[in-house]
Amino acid sequence: MKHARIAWAGAVHDAVEVDGQLELLTPAFKGRRVAFDEVVWLPPLAPNPPGRPRTILALGLNYADHAKELAFKAPDEPLAFLKGEASLTGHRSFTVRPAGVQHMHYECELAVVIGRTARRVKKADALDFVAGYTVANDYAIRDYLENWYRPNLRVKNRDTCTPIGPWRVDAADVPDPMNLALQTTVNGKVTQQGSTRDMIFDVPTLIEYFSAFMTLQPGDLILTGTPDGVVDCQPGDVVVTSIEGIGDLVNTITGPALTPTQFPVLCQREREKDKT
Repeated sequence: MKHARIAWAGAVHDAVEVDGQLELLTPAFKGRRVAFDEVVWLPPLAPNPPGRPRTILALGLNYADHAKELAFKAPDEPLAFLKGEASLTGHRSFTVRPAGVQHMHYECELAVVIGRTARRVKKADALDFVAGYTVANDYAIRDYLENWYRPNLRVKNRDTCTPIGPWRVDAADVPDPMNLALQTTVNGKVTQQGSTRDMIFDVPTLIEYFSAFMTLQPGDLILTGTPDGVVDCQPGDVVVTSIEGIGDLVNTITGPALTPTQFPVLCQREREKDKT
């Protein structure tokens, strides 16, 4: 099943995809269906309990072709860094390209949503701890990169720079997460293609690796890296990151004059333009 989290009619709702529409799960509106273009899409993740922040782990250079593309040596063990939840934004959202930046590129990534507490998990059992999968676009601002091992926070942790969604797809509906096609288009042109089978460290390996020294909790995320084919993106570019069976995540680059509070207004304007 495909799960979404949306804003509609002044409230936030959980929803599922049914016959090309969003069916609301909120008790007061349960069963009501709304069109995709009637809502503001949010990251498809339920809020964590109070006092337990979400851990977001992201992989660098987890595809050998991408490491080669960036002229880096492929890692001998998972090269991971943490991301803040404030960087997350939803489907059909806007991502800010900072002023003066010379190179900012997308990264189409399979994101793993942890479903139950994972501690010292064996690789053979690792997928039993996955609730589902979604698409992440882990934008990188290469101007700020310090070195291949220690990504500067400004490279990967800026507000709006991690679109995610539109769906969280149940793990049971993804029989082989290690054989999914990935693709990115910029303004309708295909710029990146790959497959999750080309990961250096696959999903079970990553869960075993991380859970060996830290506890993964329900709702935590692992962003698994991107293949080669990244290109610079400019304000006005529409970037669609797609993963087979998971979804097509749409995002638009904007300039620094836009503030986060303006995003819902712009989303509404875009929906209105689509109808004209």
